[in-house]
Amino acid sequence: MAMRASAAVATALADDGRTIVRRLASAPPLTLRQTGPYSVHLISTAAGPLGGDRLALDLYVAPRTTLELGSVAATLVLPGDGESELLVTARVGAGATLRFAPEPTVLAAGCAHRLLVRLALEADANVFWREEIVFGRHGERPGRCHARFDATRDGLPLLRQEFTVGDPALDASPAVYGTARCVGTTFLTTCAKEPALGDGVAVLPLAGSGTLVSALATDAVQLRTRLEWGEHTATTTPQ
Repeated sequence: MAMRASAAVATALADDGRTIVRRLASAPPLTLRQTGPYSVHLISTAAGPLGGDRLALDLYVAPRTTLELGSVAATLVLPGDGESELLVTARVGAGATLRFAPEPTVLAAGCAHRLLVRLALEADANVFWREEIVFGRHGERPGRCHARFDATRDGLPLLRQEFTVGDPALDASPAVYGTARCVGTTFLTTCAKEPALGDGVAVLPLAGSGTLVSALATDAVQLRTRLEWGEHTATTTPQ
């Protein structure tokens, strides 16, 4: 039976200037636990997402507050009855900071998944947003995933990106993924001065404010290493 579940996190600014987590709402498999003054982790309390599941995560970072969101383990997307979906909506207030860095999403053979991100930033908001996708478990072909990322600042488009994994015609193309088994991106509001290229990774300044780091790799460890190189390059480039 398909699941309909939603979870939410919201911060607030205390009188003494500290960040407090004022709202923490969960529903399996999206279970949230506060793990620090302004850090929250996703803890899987059910298998999935499974085909047909519709999951939603809503984040609100109040002005001048900080939220760090991670996960304790990778997310395994499994086949089921139809397509699964995870919609992440995030609003980051003026002068607020959001770090979104969950563990990788693994596309099990036969799954069909949509990953949708809608990120809205106000003036002077700071964001670090990392996504990592692994093409199937060891020795298996990946399921299918369509991922879309939409970011705006003060209502104006900042980044629109989408890609598909699990289409044999695309996956095998040397112009797309080649022999890679993982793909990852990091969006940062930090503005790199110039583009930079490394082994399997690119650091691309955006036309507006921000930087996109994109990487391909043969496994999740190599992918994380390449993304971290790109993130470090973007944040240490002279502004």
